[in-house]
Amino acid sequence: MSSNILITGAAGYVGGSIIADFLSSSSPVLKRSRITAAVRSDEQAKLLSESGINVLQLDLTDEKAVVESLVKHNINIVVHTASSLDLTLALNLLAGLAEQQKASESNAYFIHTSGLSAFCPETGWPQGVMKDSGPIFETEKQLADSFSLRKTDVTITETAKELGITSFIVVPSTVYGKGKGQWNQLSVIFPIAVQASIKQKSVSKFPVDGNIAGVHISDLTELYGLIVKKILQGSGDSIPNGTHGHYFAIAHEMAWWETLGRLAAAMEARGLVASSETQVWTSNKAAAEATGVPEIFVEIFFNSSANIIVDNAFKLGWKPTWDKARFFENIDDEVVSVLELGKARSSLIDSLFLAAKN
Repeated sequence: MSSNILITGAAGYVGGSIIADFLSSSSPVLKRSRITAAVRSDEQAKLLSESGINVLQLDLTDEKAVVESLVKHNINIVVHTASSLDLTLALNLLAGLAEQQKASESNAYFIHTSGLSAFCPETGWPQGVMKDSGPIFETEKQLADSFSLRKTDVTITETAKELGITSFIVVPSTVYGKGKGQWNQLSVIFPIAVQASIKQKSVSKFPVDGNIAGVHISDLTELYGLIVKKILQGSGDSIPNGTHGHYFAIAHEMAWWETLGRLAAAMEARGLVASSETQVWTSNKAAAEATGVPEIFVEIFFNSSANIIVDNAFKLGWKPTWDKARFFENIDDEVVSVLELGKARSSLIDSLFLAAKN
């Protein structure tokens, strides 16, 4: 099955890395498919086009434009990484897929990118361990009104089902590693921590330690690739999807205090902080001011954990190549990336400020 695949957020860290991986893949089914990058700005479109990437400059908030574009370009698979919070973007893309499905009389597929904070006790998710092959959707639906990210996930799954579109939700954990995209190669969590630490000349932590889940960007893009390849091979409707289609990209866990201690040691060795000893934030307000993350989200952003057992991804054949030991051995890479690349070109923090206002 050859297809036309649209990747939104293609100028972003995750979306750009997916594009790069798909275009360099040796997979016959991916090679037969046309991969198109959706971007917002003229500058992004120019940069990606000059790199030989098929680019579609598109305002995802404009439903009419989205529907017309998906039909015109015969898009039947969308990998949506542009926003996990803004439901409007996802609904417009689903509307476009529905029209394309009618026009082509072929199946359409939607892969949405969510966030691990929707599944953390800190945001109201139940305590205790749950498999991703278990009642994830049902639990999300029960708790949808208590956290906007859950409401977005549930609405996408239910709308896709109503439209006859096969949907999947990929849930990245804390992503690290240098991306492969043309526009933004920096992740979010660690670069913000590094930048704040450079500014303060010290690495700071919250008063209570916690375990965080992690995944390297190359392992995350591999998971997206596995799902897309299953679709292209004709088995997209037989793997877990819809209300059973949550795929958690959790490769390993790590204690946040230990991780920050390793980061502090790497930064001290470079003369970026005064000591390898970590400090404790005096308040969430102080942490928010130093990191640039809204105060209402700052502790969830850096210090939340999810007790999810990965099942669906491993059944697909997902085999992460990065574990905690490898990450700790290479944690200096996170510092080097910030020194080389500066501030991330990410819209996530802007989205958090918008959500905080609402």
